[in-house]
Amino acid sequence: MARIAVIGAGMGAMAAAARLAVAGHRVTVYERSDTYGGSLGQHAEEGFAFDTGPGLLHLPAVYRDLFVKTGKEPLERCVTPTQVDPASRHVFADGTSVSLPNASRAGTVAALDTALGGGAGTKWGAFLDRARDAWDRSRRPLLEEPLRPDWQVLGRDPYPAEERRRLLRPVRRAGTVAEIGAWELADPRLAALLDGYALAYGLDPLGAPASAALLPYMEETFGSWYVMGGMRALARAVYERCMARKVEFVFGAEVARVVGKDGRAAGVELADGTVAEAAHVVLGARPWPGLVPGQELWADGDVTARADGASGRFVVMLSLRGGRPADAVHRTVVHPADGAAEREAVFGGRTAAHPTVTVLRPDDPSTRPDAEHEAVTLMATVAPHGPVDWTDEALRARYADTLIDAAAVAVPGLRERLLRTRVRTPAETAADTGAEGGAVPPPALAGAGGAFLHAANRTRLPGLLLAGGWSHPGGGLAHAGMSGALVAGTVVEGEGFRGSQ
Repeated sequence: MARIAVIGAGMGAMAAAARLAVAGHRVTVYERSDTYGGSLGQHAEEGFAFDTGPGLLHLPAVYRDLFVKTGKEPLERCVTPTQVDPASRHVFADGTSVSLPNASRAGTVAALDTALGGGAGTKWGAFLDRARDAWDRSRRPLLEEPLRPDWQVLGRDPYPAEERRRLLRPVRRAGTVAEIGAWELADPRLAALLDGYALAYGLDPLGAPASAALLPYMEETFGSWYVMGGMRALARAVYERCMARKVEFVFGAEVARVVGKDGRAAGVELADGTVAEAAHVVLGARPWPGLVPGQELWADGDVTARADGASGRFVVMLSLRGGRPADAVHRTVVHPADGAAEREAVFGGRTAAHPTVTVLRPDDPSTRPDAEHEAVTLMATVAPHGPVDWTDEALRARYADTLIDAAAVAVPGLRERLLRTRVRTPAETAADTGAEGGAVPPPALAGAGGAFLHAANRTRLPGLLLAGGWSHPGGGLAHAGMSGALVAGTVVEGEGFRGSQ
């Protein structure tokens, strides 16, 4: 079978590597850093451990399928995924709060009705009905198939927005996340809830198409899962599966360019000048200028690599004295009073005075030295490094304090319990992963004329394919695994591959 070079050891790239190896190919992964996993990092210090990337897994079926297709051991024999219940607690600016159960539509509706009143749960339930329709209409072409040559069919938003008739004026329909919140949900707390889902994926609610309703639908339908040992344990399991399938990893190996020969990809050249020949090259990173000298990866009319609108993550890791209370919630989202100001700041290249803060308190003994301590992680979506200088120590400390102040609502007595604070910004993400500005890719979305799609997995250079968050179907842990499956299927089955049935 063929020799295949994979650039990068992120989750999408490793998912492709494992599947290709099982198909009989000789696969070598070249990773610029000294480890695997991409954004699924972990910081460990004095018995405390913190995830520095995604804190939860949604659509676990993606990784169950990967493990079934690449070996006899299923996912649950390699890691211990546990459902988080409640899935999340939300604290709003007016002081109200609500805990949403995991994967229970009726429970979510009831909780919102009880906590917020005014038929809030009924409104959210009707919204989820429309989100389900959008999911049914777009799931396969958006997530389970390679991006079609006639990708323009995904330019139309699948979300069936409500018609709002007005006397002597045109019918109005919500076309963005923010408009759904204002026109269909009406309650500002429900609007904040929906905005929070978009922001968590790095999307601006003001511009993200209404089809982003798929994101809360997926979480509330398929559940939220934590992997014991931290989400880094999932990356380790995928890496070990690759190793078991004889995938070779070369760490500290930065790829300078893809080598072309006879009009197709023929290998990679490393920064030290070493050339490794390959019949196929899989790029598991964001394409960069000069990747393939003299070769355009896309033609006019193609969906190209997205270069704008990306955001990053600001992470605060807190080592606390005192044990985790038995009634602590794994994930709490603290919503600000002025969501519009936050959006304008984040997507305008500034720091938000009052960001949406996600507080993660895993019930996992491996994250803390003993039962008398607790590891808590705070996360906020922020502008990438560049527009904001995230190497500025005063800014880093000031913004960490902003997140800690907000998180005190979720963790009573937080400052009094503090032992140590560590900060990770988009500057560290950029240094560790090579992602420009430490940006985190958002998921692909239908609608908006295709503006929120990502480049196809197959490029215009035969033999060069793209996997991971910067390619179809975009960012997010589940989406990365899907991209790996699409790339492997394209290599193994050729031109006729149309995704899993």
